[in-house]
Amino acid sequence: QVQLVESGGGLVQAGGSLRLSCAASGRTISNRVMGWFRQTPGKEREFVTAISWSGVSTDYTDSVKGRFTISRDTAKNTVYLKMNSLKPEDTAVYYCATGSRFIGSYRSKANYDYWGQGTQVTVSS
Repeated sequence: QVQLVESGGGLVQAGGSLRLSCAASGRTISNRVMGWFRQTPGKEREFVTAISWSGVSTDYTDSVKGRFTISRDTAKNTVYLKMNSLKPEDTAVYYCATGSRFIGSYRSKANYDYWGQGTQVTVSS
């Protein structure tokens, strides 16, 4: 079992920055892919970014490329999402997720077997 707890969400003005954290417990995540997804009311949860177990490979959805950065600290069993130049359309609940056996893309929710409870990010215009 892996428990994931997100933190760092909040209210920020457009153009501002936030850093989300996802702390894992129960089992090491050093050999797991870590991902961030987001969801707004009435819409499907969508992929934002993911990082390989080694930290060497990352993937970003087009809308956040150049603005968001995912990183991981294996020693702290924690993954981070630094979000810069935030836009109102980034407003969502952000979820951390992890998976160990992947078929296909990092972007598929089906590949992730543990999820956090989410943290709200609100960007005002």
